[in-house]
Amino acid sequence: MTERLTDQEQYRREKLARLREKGVDPYPPRVSRTHTAEEAKRAFEAAPEGAEVRVTVAGRLMTIREMGKSTFAHIEDGSGRIQIYLRVDRLGEEAYDDFRKLYDIGDFVSVPGTLFRTRTGEITVLADSITLAAKTLRPLPDKWHGLKDTELRHRQRYLDLLANPEVREIFRVRARAVAALRRFLDERGFLEVETPILQPIYGGAAARPFITHHNQLDQDLYLRISFELYLKRLIVGGYERVYEIGRDFRNEGISFKHNPEFTQLEFYQAYADYNDVMRTAEEMVAFVAREAIGTTQITYQGQEIDLTPPWRRIRLRDAILEATGVDYEAYPDAEGLFNAIVARGLEVEAKSSRGKLIDSLLGSYVEPTLIQPTFLIDYPIDVSPLAKKKPGSETTVERFEGFVAGMEICNAFSELNDPLDQRERFLAQGRDFAAGDEEAHQMDEDFITALSYGMPPTGGFGMGIDRLTMLLTDQPNIREVILFPHMRSRDRGSE
Repeated sequence: MTERLTDQEQYRREKLARLREKGVDPYPPRVSRTHTAEEAKRAFEAAPEGAEVRVTVAGRLMTIREMGKSTFAHIEDGSGRIQIYLRVDRLGEEAYDDFRKLYDIGDFVSVPGTLFRTRTGEITVLADSITLAAKTLRPLPDKWHGLKDTELRHRQRYLDLLANPEVREIFRVRARAVAALRRFLDERGFLEVETPILQPIYGGAAARPFITHHNQLDQDLYLRISFELYLKRLIVGGYERVYEIGRDFRNEGISFKHNPEFTQLEFYQAYADYNDVMRTAEEMVAFVAREAIGTTQITYQGQEIDLTPPWRRIRLRDAILEATGVDYEAYPDAEGLFNAIVARGLEVEAKSSRGKLIDSLLGSYVEPTLIQPTFLIDYPIDVSPLAKKKPGSETTVERFEGFVAGMEICNAFSELNDPLDQRERFLAQGRDFAAGDEEAHQMDEDFITALSYGMPPTGGFGMGIDRLTMLLTDQPNIREVILFPHMRSRDRGSE
């Protein structure tokens, strides 16, 4: 099939051919660069007045302003922009004419020359020559209006990054946040580890997995939904503080705060409980905010939020009772709880397990109200099969979830380390799975075996990096903080 080109694309192809006819390689294997744009500016500022400062800069042509026998242009690299000044008497008529006729905005160039300051005060490279580093065959998005089509921005993130500098900054903040998380944990004696992505049994969260098949082993495997069960095996093995930052995969719906592939931090600390982990969590988030954006005072979708510890703590039971009038502790079975919910005119999914009903009340009626940082603590055992019971209670476990701006950002437990209790909970989850709950935990015999060798009292924690970045960059949709979010195939229609 013949490639269909726009007029602009055709003009650029013709320029490419003319360059090659003139013996110019439009894609040379290397070009010279001695300074980035910002390094060149700093070198000029630091030099004694009147001293000659020579540099070679390289980057993408972003503006071109011809003035007869001279041209001002801007090139951009990863550090920023710098102006270049081309004159026919320095380049020679042929080279200057080639630049005017065969170079386009978007092309990559290398420019050696001497720095000077224009009458308007802009530091500029007086070019000795200009070398093409890479020819661009498609025009860049409109420089004045940027790239606004949301679907195109997500499908072609490279164009989004080119056209919208503020998007590039989002991912710089994300990188600083991840680096700060590592620094925080490393300085507290945690060991960073890697655990399997392909797992024979999925577990550690309530989610449906993606399934694949290993041909050589003739065995179905699952993309992990959590790191939890493997990290706790390491606590059994003698490490006392471990963490992992990596990808999890959950075969679930896509929304403004859910992507099927996402980045998570999990850490586990021996001889700690959920109270210790709560203190660590609030300190860690505040530390990351200071390191990534310089403050713990953030604005998220118009709401002023203070991440400074300590965060508010409230029992889940009390929060749901206050928001809905339903005391789930008064209804020990799903049918009774469902009837109580319906009697108050509230909407939840029928034929759900008791745990699902409680989770639905939390998600619909409590979570949206938690704007300032809040820990909801002490969860029902129905929704927490891996957490330790509170002393004196058979129905409540030592678990908390952290919420900011009406969104859950973290989840943590005092970890269950009784192998017999864990087996019974896996069996109960198996019954839920058989009854139609596709997110119920599976029996993991090897994990039970590991616990049987003894695991000390342990606090565990998980946090989504994507949601944390949403908060730090004031982004309302998770796709804005994932470089390449999942998109429906074009032949299936847009989302």
